Order: sequence, then structure tokens, then C-alpha cells
Amino acid sequence: MNLLYRDEKTIGVRLERHGVKEREGIRSIPGRKWVPDEKIWAIPYSISAVESLLEAYRSCKFECDERLNKELPYILEWLDRRDAQAKVVPSSSERGEWNSDQRQEMRDALVARGYSSKTIKAYISQTERFFAGLQGTEESINDAAVQKYALVLLEKGLSHAYVNQAISALKFYFRHVLKQPKSAAYVRPKKESKLPDVLSLNEVMRLLKAVKNLKHKAILYLTYTSGLRVSEVVRLRLEDCDRERKVLKVRQGKGRKDRQTLLSEAAFAVVEQYIGVGQPADWLFPGQREGRHLTERSAQKVFEKALAEAGIRKQVSIHSLRHSFATHLLENGIDLRYIQELLGHQSVRTTERYTHVSRRDIGRIQSPLDRMSGLED
Repeated sequence: MNLLYRDEKTIGVRLERHGVKEREGIRSIPGRKWVPDEKIWAIPYSISAVESLLEAYRSCKFECDERLNKELPYILEWLDRRDAQAKVVPSSSERGEWNSDQRQEMRDALVARGYSSKTIKAYISQTERFFAGLQGTEESINDAAVQKYALVLLEKGLSHAYVNQAISALKFYFRHVLKQPKSAAYVRPKKESKLPDVLSLNEVMRLLKAVKNLKHKAILYLTYTSGLRVSEVVRLRLEDCDRERKVLKVRQGKGRKDRQTLLSEAAFAVVEQYIGVGQPADWLFPGQREGRHLTERSAQKVFEKALAEAGIRKQVSIHSLRHSFATHLLENGIDLRYIQELLGHQSVRTTERYTHVSRRDIGRIQSPLDRMSGLED
């Protein structure tokens, strides 16, 4: 099956066969559309659509065209994750040091050092991928192999953040599992400088108005008005909303730190209405499984649906609501230090990113072209 780049919002899917199973698979993907002129299916470039594609064609081999690899590198990450999960785990002798005992030892070492469950899962997956692709004996598990592996990932077009995470995971494995603390310093790819994706005030208003489901509306209201990460909003409890003090308590956010942030009257009114109807018992946003909170993926899908219903065509994720919250506060004249505290940033340098996307000062500058007259002639 061939995956083709169409634009920033859609991916082309060319089926090699058009049997009943193939047609059923493509029709299970939300938002798919047949393009007769190109003789391909177009699907949205979104988490839900790509996951549906991979689920529908689990055993299928995908070929990505060169431009897709370059323009939308996260497709490669999705395929890489799928292939790693589907790969039959060979014997420990074939995989050098990586076996169930080493996996458990790495997990224990990460837990003992207070790493979050998300980081533990990512580090173990990264280490597993490294060994799945490693050929040779125990002697080949060394610094040179790690550096070579990093170059292979970069050549595949994977993001610098993804490659740096792989290096960090393997460095941890060498140091705390193989007990090799004096491993060489790895050459890491330069951290990419990317500006946050931001929605305008008008776009945020359209997004929030487009949602009819009370639970979904409460999720998006709190994410924006309190500047929450998606991992934070899904883990809120009923007692975290303090209406009298107009604050929201975030428990064990990034870096395992508690903090307080804003709780707007408008957001609490929506939350209160949702609680009256939904009557959650413990988690503010319970998931489908009893006793568990809503998953981050489900919250992202709620955002994607609202985005589509609001007619907003920007390629953004639910995290953009947090970026928008910070940018709008900055544009309203709120001091950067206060925004840092509300967002839970350890360093103000992280918060300073929003000065580059704020229109507060840019809006005062007039382009030389706009000062020219007579261009119509």
C-alpha cells in the first residue's frame, strides 16, 4: 500500500487491491474521501485517522513517498511504533542483552528514580526498538552502535526530539542496567526551534461554541482557560476546582510538581452544569473503564472533532489551547513571570517562546508596503 503526500491536512492512500476487505478497511477511516482524478483515497492527517488506517491494515506493508517522509515525519514514527509492536520478539541470544529480565530491571530503575509512567513507557519502547534492529552479539552493544542508530533515525526523517529521546533512553540503559557509567558522550542533533501553534481568540470562541456534549465542552473549557496539558486535564478530580478562590489545583504535573492555576467563572459554570448531569464520582472526567480517568487520546479526539465542527483548518492539537492561553495572556499585558507560574514552567526561558508568536508588539508595526500608495496603478 502506498501513502502519498497531498497537502498539510491530507494523506493519499493508494490500494494495491480493491477487494471487499480492502474497501471495508478504508471505509472504517473517519473523513476518508475518494479522489477519482488521482485514483486514490484521501484521509485526514490526524491521530484518529492514521490510527484507524494502521488498525484496518495491520498486516499490510506501507510505502511512503519521499515528500511524505520529509513533510510529515510523524507518519514514520507511527509506522515505526506499529512495526515494533508487531515484530515477533526473538530469543535473548539473538537480541544481545535485551530480555524480560533486563526489561524489568530497566523499569525498576526508572521507577526508583521517580520517572513518570509516560517516560517509562517511552524509554522502554525506545530501547526495545534499538535492540529489535540490532544485529550481532553482546559485543556490538556499545556507544558506536547507539550513535549509528541515531543517524539512521535522522536519515528516516524522524524529529530531533524523537532522536534525542532515543539517545537518552539508551544512555539510561547503559548506565543503570548494563552498569557502564563511563559511556562516551553522544553527539545529539541540535534541538529544533519551533514556535508554538496558536489559535486566535475568535477561533477559540468558535471551537468552544461548536461543542454540544457537556463533558467534552468542560474538557476544552478547562484546558484553555486554565492552560492545562492534556495529561493534566484528564487527571483532574472533583475536589481540584476551588470556585471561591477561583483556582484550579493541578496535581503532580510535569516534573511531578503540584501547582495552582486560574479557574474562570465561565469554565466553572460549564463544569458545574456537566457535574449535575454526568455525576462523576472521583475523576472529574472518568473513562470507559471503571475507576479510570479519560485517556489523553480520547481528549485529543474530542478536540479534533470540535476543530472540524468549528471549520478551523489549522493543523493543531489540543495542546494548542495551552499555547493559546499563554499567548492571549501575554497579549493582554500579563507579566511573563505570572504566566510562567500558571503554566508550571521550571524556566522562564520556556515561557519566553510565546513572545515570538504574540501579536501585541507585531500589531503596532506597519509593513512598508502598507505605507506605499499608487500600487493599484
